[in-house]
Order: sequence, then C-alpha cells, then structure tokens
Amino acid sequence: MRASLFWKLGLTYLILVLIVLATFDFYVGRILRQDYIRAADDQLSSLAQVAKSRPPEFDNSSALAGWASWMAHSGARVTVIAADGHVLADSAHDITTMENHANRPEFIQAMAKGQGESVRHSHTLDRDLVYYAIRYDRAGASPVIIRVALPLAEVDTALAKIRLRVWAASFIILILGIVVSAFFSRSFTHRVARLKDFSRQVAAGDFRPLPREPGNDELVDLADSLNETAARVNQMIRTLTEERNRSAAILRSMVEGIAVVDSRERLVFCNEAFGKIWDVNSAEFEGRPAVEVIRHPEIIELIRKALAEQQVFHGEISSGAARPRIFSVTVAPVASFDGAAAAQPAASQPGAVVVLHEITELRRLEQVRKDFVANVSHELRTPLTAIQGFAETLLSGALDDRENNRHFVEIIRTHAARLARLTEDLLKLSRIEAGKVEIDFQPVDSRHLIESGIEAVRLAASQKQLSIGAARLPRALPRVRGDAGLLGEVLRNLLDNAIQYTAAGGRIEVAAEASGEFVVITVADTGIGIPQNEQSRIFERFYRVDVARSREVGGTGLGLAIAKHIVEAHGGRIWVESVVGGGSKFHFSVPLA
Repeated sequence: MRASLFWKLGLTYLILVLIVLATFDFYVGRILRQDYIRAADDQLSSLAQVAKSRPPEFDNSSALAGWASWMAHSGARVTVIAADGHVLADSAHDITTMENHANRPEFIQAMAKGQGESVRHSHTLDRDLVYYAIRYDRAGASPVIIRVALPLAEVDTALAKIRLRVWAASFIILILGIVVSAFFSRSFTHRVARLKDFSRQVAAGDFRPLPREPGNDELVDLADSLNETAARVNQMIRTLTEERNRSAAILRSMVEGIAVVDSRERLVFCNEAFGKIWDVNSAEFEGRPAVEVIRHPEIIELIRKALAEQQVFHGEISSGAARPRIFSVTVAPVASFDGAAAAQPAASQPGAVVVLHEITELRRLEQVRKDFVANVSHELRTPLTAIQGFAETLLSGALDDRENNRHFVEIIRTHAARLARLTEDLLKLSRIEAGKVEIDFQPVDSRHLIESGIEAVRLAASQKQLSIGAARLPRALPRVRGDAGLLGEVLRNLLDNAIQYTAAGGRIEVAAEASGEFVVITVADTGIGIPQNEQSRIFERFYRVDVARSREVGGTGLGLAIAKHIVEAHGGRIWVESVVGGGSKFHFSVPLA
C-alpha cells in the first residue's frame, strides 16, 4: 500500500525531532560529564597539594594508614604507591589484596612528569573514578606516588536526573511538535491533494479553474500557474478541435477520394468519396490493410514506391468493366506521421496520402471535343469539296455545256444550303450551350403544340408516302411551362428524324400524357430502329447510327443534340426506346405550367 504524503511528512518530522533530541542528550551528557571531570580534577589537584604539604611517615605503615584515612575525610579515595608500583596504603581497600599499580596511566605520568591524571574504571572498586597523582620526592630515598580519586557515580546520578528532565521536556515538545506538524502536514497534503485532483480533472478534459486560496505561498503560485496552464490547454484543445473538425469536414465533403496510409500499408483514414469509389464503408475499413480496400494493383504499387522513395507519384487508372471510370491518382508521402487507427506507427515513421480524382467526364469531353473537331471538319469538307469541284468544272468549260451546267449549279446550291444549315445549327447549339439563348417561359397549350408540329411536317411525310398523325390525346391535357418556339423546334426535329429513317408506307404517331408534374410527349415511328449499344450516344453532336444514309437525306447530325439542350433548359429530359427493325419512340418531358 502506498504511503500518503501526510504520513511521509509526519514521520519525517518525528524522525527529525528524535534525531535532534538524541543529539541534544548525547552532547549535553558529554558536556556535563566533562565539566564534572574538570571540577574533580581541580578538587583533586588541591587535595594532592595539601597531602604533599603534610606528608606522612612513609616508613611507618600504621602512621601511613592513619594518614590515608584522615585524608579520606575529604570524600576522596587516597592511595600511596611505592616507586615500584607496590601499594603502601589505601583508604578504601585492603592493600594486601591489591595488585601492583606500576601500569596505571596516572602512576606512569606522575613518575615521568611529576603529576598525572586519568578517568577510568577501577577493577578494585568496580566503578569509574577520576584519578589524580603527584610524585613526592624523598631525600635519600626512592620517591612515592600520592594518588587521590573521586568516583563518577555522583555525576552519573546528576546526569540521570538532568537526562530525565530533558527527556520529559523533550517528550512534551515531541507531542506538541507532532500535533503542530500533523496540523500543517494535513493542511499541506490537503492542498497538494486538491492540486492533484485538479490535474486529474484537467487530464479528463474538465478545465474549470481551481478556486484561489488565501495567502501568497508557493502552493498558491503553483495553483495559479496550473489554472493558467489549464486555460491555455483548453484554448489550444478548442482550436485544435475546431481545426480538426474543419479539416475532417472538408476532407469528408470533398468529391475527390482521399485516404491516408501508414508505413505498414494500413488504412488510417478515408473519406466517404473514397469509400464510394471502392464500394466499402470507410469507417469499417480504417485500420485494415490497404490492399483489402484498394483493389487495384497500380495504386498499391504507387503507395509502396511513395513510402520507399519518399517522392510524389502520379498515375491514371481505369476501374469498372460495364461502366469504366477513369481516375487521376496522386500518392504523396508524409514525412512524420502519427496514426490514429488501430495500427499506430511511431511518430517518426512515414505515411502516404492517396488522392483519387475522377476524370471520366473530362476524358469523355476530350473525346467529344476531338470527335467534334473531326466531325465538323468532315462535315464542312464534304459540301466545300463538292462546291469547289463543280465550280472548277464550270470554270473549266462546263458553263458552255447547256445539258449539264444547270445541273452542276443545282448541286452547288444544294451543298451551299446544306453548309448554311450546318453553320446555323452549330451557331444555335453554341448559343444554347453557352446559355445565351433567352427562353420566354409562358404557359403553352400542349395539344396546340403537337398539332402545329404535325402540320409543319405533313407535306414532307406525304411526299415520302408516310402516314402521320396524333394518337388519341387526353381531352384534359394540361398546359406546360416553356417557350413555344423552342419546344416546337424540339418536336419538329424528332418528327424530321422519324420521317428520314422510316421507309415509305410507314407510320408516325405523336402521343402525350400527364405524368406527375410533367407532360411527356412521345414521337413513335415504324422506321429502321436504333441498336441498343448506340442509344446512349445518339444525343451527341454529329453522332449518326447510319452515317451514309444520314448524309444522303441531308441531316447535319446536330438536331438531337439541340433538342436535348432545349429540353434540359426547360427542366425536363429526353430519352429513346428502340428495337432494330421495330421502330423507335422518342420521349421528352416538359414541366407543367
């Protein structure tokens, strides 16, 4: 179990107090003991001088023992020692049982220097004593040592009393110190705990500021610093979150497919457009190997090359068989990357960003432009060549040929008229595509529109021996919203095509019906029909199913393209249903008025 800061501080204070008290006890006892020994030395030195001034009769053992007893009335132990260490008299012990004192330190010092002192344990009395010895020189005889001693028992008793008082006072101080330190430790640990809880609160995303405490110490400064840090972190996280959300919203809403791959070729992020391209759920495949999502070897190869060589690579791929889609691929390395999916590479490992931009429509338009240029050139070349050829023939002498010159001029006029129609249709289509054609939206009578269109082509139909008419139209056929002239042009173009591609004896019918918010007008014929694989392209400029026959009947190949643009400008659509040899049905819808 982890010890709390309160107990750590409390035990630290307690140990410090105990160390201080133990140190105080040790040094106080030592100082008092030294003071007592110095006082004892002074007392013993004075006593030794008295003994030296009143020496005994050293040769008379009885007198010597009496003298030692008399000197012992001062409270000190008195011992007389011969020069050889033999004890001559002692006031506290029987000299017959005492050992030789020649090896005693105070004896050795006194013999050498005239006086000596020591503090040691007495084996004779079995207690500690303070010894002081002086040498007494006798005339005509060997010197003797007079030694006096005081016991340390008194100082030990005094020290014990002092130590008892010191420890009693120390115990009281200790209790007070514990109480005071507990109070301050509890307050300190409580404040530290508040700071710890606040840091956890910030780590959990709660950036509410910590209430400021009264005072002006370091913990208050720390709390203020943490509050300021939390506020800055909160602001920084808000900014980063807004930027992340903005970037994520931009990436997810982009029509380009965007994916991020880490160094282990795992998918870290992909937007919805990328998922739609490969028909997968982008959220489910994040963290999976890229090869499981991007089912195209060329893109995988570009990713690997970008990761290995740390360069940007471009490519173009085609996806899909029934309806091919063309994409421009850009793979760019990311030098430093920190993945956020299941697979998290190290921050120093590289990654790659894959961008797929669909260019199917761009390539189609490029092809349409190329076809348009080729078709225009071809369409213009045919009449121009014919005009130039017959004009040169006439200039070469055919003007004088009365049998053929008129025929040649008729051919030139026919091709010039075709060239004029082609030029007019091109200008009209160009204005429509550029939005320069003004459409006068008015309520238009659907029945009148159909009847007028039929009457406009009835003569051409009768010349080709075709029956033309309107099917049974609903009596309550609603009016449509549009430009009567432009809608009539759409209907006439469809009728002209029906007349051109229907053999003699065939029939053309025009029908109409209300369908939801639109009126759908249908032109049906019994002509040659259109193959299924050609039906999606017949509304393109200059596209013809039967090129030779189209030129033979004088079509420009722009009528259906013009009709499509006019119908779409009105908010409707145009489509075809046809079977080869079974005729065709062209439908176009116009919004109700």
